[in-house]
Amino acid sequence: MALLLLAKAAFPDMIEAATVDHGLRPESADEAALVGRVCASLAVPHRVLKVEVGTGNIQHRARSARYAALGGWLEERGLEVLLTAHQMDDQAETLVMRLNRGSGLRGLAGIRARTRVPDGDRPLLRPLLGWRRAELEAVVRAGGLPFVDDPSNADPRFDRVRVRQALAAADWLVVPGLARSAALLAEAENVLEFAVGREWSQCVVPHGDGFSYAALRTGLPGPNLVRIGVIQAAARALGGSLDTGEAAQMASALLRGQRCNIGGIAGCTRDAAGERTWLFTRENPRTTG
Repeated sequence: MALLLLAKAAFPDMIEAATVDHGLRPESADEAALVGRVCASLAVPHRVLKVEVGTGNIQHRARSARYAALGGWLEERGLEVLLTAHQMDDQAETLVMRLNRGSGLRGLAGIRARTRVPDGDRPLLRPLLGWRRAELEAVVRAGGLPFVDDPSNADPRFDRVRVRQALAAADWLVVPGLARSAALLAEAENVLEFAVGREWSQCVVPHGDGFSYAALRTGLPGPNLVRIGVIQAAARALGGSLDTGEAAQMASALLRGQRCNIGGIAGCTRDAAGERTWLFTRENPRTTG
């Protein structure tokens, strides 16, 4: 509701709204209709998008269904940008959750202010990451709009809710500080992407059915994040995918001069012209008989 008010004020006659009804609670249809009535009072076109959420990790599946529906709505309506109302408290919760899981730099960068709609090409912007949840509630109350507290936001079965409750109880943890750390980590991740791209352009060349990487040329020690990123890029170029741990395992093996096969990608070393390079190809299919 706060995003609706602020977007209407900033971009009059330029916005449309959508409410995703996941059908997970009996009240969801009435809540979506409430948003529709508010949008009608503001002369903002509105659509209810009903989705089905499969079994398993409900929050993950709901997120996937939600963005798939929103992406289709953007295409159908010819809308250029999707805005979502993620805010600073969401960012702090996300950082703590990912720290607890041992996430790498990409995960610790948290919720991005600017990205792309999953599986689409439309920009996805989150303009409220600098706002606290309480500040946005005050905006809605000042605007005289109704709002709904989703009971799932207080359900301790969900990891995010337990983290939210823990943050509320730990008054020594400062939400703006956590959010700032996430923003700085996002900047660091962008720098790493730049470094990996430069390393690829300067040190990787096609070789047969794969790629040759002059991994030792820059003199960086160990299986560092740049080498790991290049290995992941090589895997993608070969039609595969390696996570950070798998790419680090391959880098460690190659630094020892060992062959390795991980996730369908084969790596080995080759010495030529006084330089040791790492070669990456698709793993040869195994035969049985």
